[in-house]
Amino acid sequence: MRIGLIAEGGYPYVSGDARLWCDRLVRGLGQHEFDVYALSRSERQEDEGWVPLPPQVSRVRTAPLWAAEDDGVVYGRRARRRFAECYGELVGTLCAGGATDLSGVSGAAEHASATEADRFGNALYGLAELARDEGGLVGALRSEAAVRALERACRARGALRTAREARVPDLLAVAAHLEHALRPLSLDWYEDDGLGSVDLCHATSGGAAALPGLLAHHFSGVPLLLTEYGVRLRTHYLAAPDSSPAVRSLLAALHGRLAAEAYSRAALITPGNGHARRWQERCGADRAKLRTVYPGMDASRFAEVGEAPECAEPDSLVWVGRIEPAKDIVSLLHAFAEVRKEEPKTRLRIVGAPSGAEGEAYLGHCRALAAQLFPDEAEGPHTVGHNPVSFEEIGGPEIPTLADAYASGAVAVLSSVVEGFPIGLVEAMFSGRATVSTDVGAVVEVIGGTGLVVPPRNPRALAEACVALLRDPERRERLGAAARARALELFTVEQNVAAFHGIYLEIVSRTPVRRLVLDEAGDPLPFAVPAEAHVPGRWTERTSRLVARGGPARPPGAPVRATALPATEGAR
Repeated sequence: MRIGLIAEGGYPYVSGDARLWCDRLVRGLGQHEFDVYALSRSERQEDEGWVPLPPQVSRVRTAPLWAAEDDGVVYGRRARRRFAECYGELVGTLCAGGATDLSGVSGAAEHASATEADRFGNALYGLAELARDEGGLVGALRSEAAVRALERACRARGALRTAREARVPDLLAVAAHLEHALRPLSLDWYEDDGLGSVDLCHATSGGAAALPGLLAHHFSGVPLLLTEYGVRLRTHYLAAPDSSPAVRSLLAALHGRLAAEAYSRAALITPGNGHARRWQERCGADRAKLRTVYPGMDASRFAEVGEAPECAEPDSLVWVGRIEPAKDIVSLLHAFAEVRKEEPKTRLRIVGAPSGAEGEAYLGHCRALAAQLFPDEAEGPHTVGHNPVSFEEIGGPEIPTLADAYASGAVAVLSSVVEGFPIGLVEAMFSGRATVSTDVGAVVEVIGGTGLVVPPRNPRALAEACVALLRDPERRERLGAAARARALELFTVEQNVAAFHGIYLEIVSRTPVRRLVLDEAGDPLPFAVPAEAHVPGRWTERTSRLVARGGPARPPGAPVRATALPATEGAR
């Protein structure tokens, strides 16, 4: 089958989210054909180029999400009226509230919420049809008319109190965010030879990546598969804490409405863990559509360490990850102070690099705290003192690889206060290490009964769990072996690829063919797409023209800059 893989800020670029996962998925499903549609997040990401692409990627089309050139489109009176109506309806639903959690509400409230969801969807697709007919929305979304429509919606009777309190800077900020979020509506990806001609759209995240899939479904009836390893609405709630209440409320409503629309239109939804699944259900996802598929990770690089647990230093704790405040290394250091009271010979190795300027500042704070809590110690009057806490990075002389980092500790510790899917925890499990983790995100689901779990921000509980494992080597070995067996069963690339292969077949098997094949004269050819056309090997010559039934026809010229390059070029 032919898959339209839609990614935002990741594959096929060298850097970005979900890059490795998408690359492993595409390479593991060589029997299918992939068209990759990529939204880039920055000019730097584009300049870094692509990863080498396998032969099953037939083409790649990219567009920048970080910038949109002025389309130069001047709307006539009728088009301006259409835009005002659709945009006014869309922002009106945001001012009416964006809650999508219907648990425990009355039937009348549920009906009202469903009505608002339909209103939002109709407005969204109305804007997409306007972009198709007129050549783009960039200029209209940046216009003063858009800001005034937003202001009218905020001042309307029945609008939320936080929306009514929006001031001019708030309105401008929300309008700019709306223009950015709706840029995919202006792309030229929805033509007959684009997403309208694939058998299945697979959006690798919610938000902007889901919009092209929604439009392909709207225009051409292409089924949509939505995968979320991190729920975008949850990410929004954790971001931009300094914004005003009006801005936060309106943007939360926008992301909530987009999420609910994607969940309602998707044929199936694949959360990466139970934590993400619960968020999706609260945002309106139908349980019957949900299929949990854990991320696939490469277990081979941890095989040597995992099969030799005796190589660990018996009196050592190791923390591995990206250094940032959410990882709560401060609590770990305070917990280690308690551990040292019980086990004075214990050493703590913190392995990782800081994330951005905030991470650099946090690392400096943690270094200062470690120096304060643990003064350098010397065994005798003529020896050099050392600190029991070390800060190291992968690639150093003592820790050349990631596997060596986990090999250096008898117990692996995760101390986060916020966590989605804990990749570092799975890596420790592949390495056969006993673990102590905080109960956040999907930690309990991932670890099962193969490690110790304590409440977050509780240094005493974290210390007691570490001491318990440090004093019991047999228990450490038993838990480490069980953790490795669980990780090999649930979290490998092989199980991930097999799961998606089955899901692809499930969706396509219950979705009728919605394509027409035309001969050279433009007449339809019945029975022109035989089953063997999807068997690898190009059994038939494609001399006819393939179009999507009901596919859009748009004016010449792409309103938003996009590229279409052959996959055979490999890395750019």
